[in-house]
Amino acid sequence: MPESTPSSDNESFLQLELSDALLQSVKEAGFEQMTQVQARSLPTLLKGEDTVVQAATGSGKTAAFALALLAKLDVTHFSPQALVLCPTRELAEQVAEAIRALAKAMANLKVLTLCGGVPARAQIASLEHGAHVLVGTPGRVLDHLNHKRIEFSQLQTLVLDEADRMLDMGFQDELNAIVEQTPKSRQSLLFSATFPKSIAELSQRVSKNATSIKVAAVQQANTIKQVFYQFSDTSDAAAVALVLLTYQPSNAIVFCNTKVACQAIADRLLSSGHSALALHGDLEQKDRDQAMVQFANGSARVLVATDVAARGLDIAELDLVISVHMAHDLDTHTHRIGRTGRAGAEGLAVTLAGPQDDYKMRLLEDTLDAPIQLQELPAATTNAKPLVADFVTLQLNGGKKNKLRPGDIVGALTRDGKLTMADIGKIKVQNNFAFVAVQRNAVRHALTLISNDKIKGKRFRAHKLS
Repeated sequence: MPESTPSSDNESFLQLELSDALLQSVKEAGFEQMTQVQARSLPTLLKGEDTVVQAATGSGKTAAFALALLAKLDVTHFSPQALVLCPTRELAEQVAEAIRALAKAMANLKVLTLCGGVPARAQIASLEHGAHVLVGTPGRVLDHLNHKRIEFSQLQTLVLDEADRMLDMGFQDELNAIVEQTPKSRQSLLFSATFPKSIAELSQRVSKNATSIKVAAVQQANTIKQVFYQFSDTSDAAAVALVLLTYQPSNAIVFCNTKVACQAIADRLLSSGHSALALHGDLEQKDRDQAMVQFANGSARVLVATDVAARGLDIAELDLVISVHMAHDLDTHTHRIGRTGRAGAEGLAVTLAGPQDDYKMRLLEDTLDAPIQLQELPAATTNAKPLVADFVTLQLNGGKKNKLRPGDIVGALTRDGKLTMADIGKIKVQNNFAFVAVQRNAVRHALTLISNDKIKGKRFRAHKLS
């Protein structure tokens, strides 16, 4: 597999062969200079070459493959020309939003999300009207293929995003079946945070002549402080609580290796007064969606998650990452801690290590500049307060399909002058629902404003998420 030559830092998007429409979208998105993964991969991607890219979450890889697939779309042909496969619905929704943002200057371009966890009826109707870009999970995409609802004769680009997690989740057969039904003339792009043997084998099946690009997370090393605590007698939940009370982060993700541990720790933190939520595969899809929204908008300060469930969660600033026991492999450990210390900000990664983690720690130590110093857990403190969020999330029973926009929600909440912009946090509008974060002491008045008046001539119901 040929390797690309490294590019220098601080390269401009203006150096690329991109249309004026795409360059305008890049500028409006606030992208000033290319990230390392964009600078190294985009020249190859834009040439139409098959490419395998190893890069961590937050590296800018989504924009890289989004620009590549958009650059060669023909909006006059209303048929699937690009397919992006993702391991989870959450990541698929995030990728679809990123593609739409970069394509907004391209008239009549349609991006359709095809994922499980939602009824297929609406997706079937949308497919009948056609779409240029499909973003979905392997199971649901294959289901539509098997029922002859999708036809790939015009497909130009196939993207496998977070390919390692798709294999971890058991999607090997589905991926093979989908790839077989795509044209051999397609461009194949495979993106993965880690690169185990199974990914090497998958890349060979998808394309035997792909260019390989590896973007190491070297830039993170100087901005992330790693601390290792030893615990054996203390329970997982009690150890996590001690760390949170000691460091008092603005927000934190706690990674667990099992769904059972994830839920147990979240329940314990919640009962202790922390604004905490669980995120794992045993939850209903709506509960997972709500947890992602609440953590992203600051209505929850602690998210207790499994590695797979946390894929698709994009938090620009994260103070603390806690690993309850070492991750299953070193690449996953690196991926976990890489969620903090982004964009040059300092981050902290704490690993709670038990006796069973000794071998993994020795392997990790071989990759570090200095030996790991195991510390005793911090002593309990009586004056430290639980992490409580300042905001609470309200969910409205309307969204994009009701022509609802963030500005409409702001207008409804500020119409009587009692609430100001300082009382309103992040707003997220989905197809059928909208979410708005409001200051905790403003919740009752916000609910009254929404329920007792109309927004754009329509009445919407709202309720507080717990």
